[in-house]
Amino acid sequence: MTYAITTLEASTWDLFAELVDRNDGIFGGCWCLSFHTDRGEPGLDHRTAKEQLVRTGRAHAALVLDEDGVARGWAQYGPTADLKIKNRIRYEQDPPPTPDWRITCIFTDRTHRRQGVAGAALEGALDQIAARGGGLVEAISEVTDGRVAQSRFLFSGTVELLEQYDFARVRQVGKHAWIMHRDLPPT
Repeated sequence: MTYAITTLEASTWDLFAELVDRNDGIFGGCWCLSFHTDRGEPGLDHRTAKEQLVRTGRAHAALVLDEDGVARGWAQYGPTADLKIKNRIRYEQDPPPTPDWRITCIFTDRTHRRQGVAGAALEGALDQIAARGGGLVEAISEVTDGRVAQSRFLFSGTVELLEQYDFARVRQVGKHAWIMHRDLPPT
């Protein structure tokens, strides 16, 4: 299948929102907001808060579109200061070099899993990061080789996927979770 990548922004918000609505708000209504250090104005529901961040340019993602222009997935990224990480306590015990960018969520529509959407999203995010100056990119992902992994732990992609895109394992921070880094040159 061939996919097109676009930037999540005000003009593509409706495509993103339709994808999230079609997938029950993602993980019980997260709307890919959980890792944002700025979650918008207090009291806003997750959908409204995410929309506010997108429309003001404070949320970044590569949005994957199918041949009909329907959103099938995304990879959320942003500057380190804008996005928190999972496994924070283990991470801070022996922190790696401070990255310029983080990839925190890679999501695929439940009807398009195992069809290359996650890879397309990751590649799109890396292209967008390179266009913004590149630098050290970090993700914390789960190893899936040799085990059945529950999808709720794979929201930041898998170690195996990131390794296909030249990420290296830095240090283990959970039973199956690894800090992954890649130096990305600017375009």
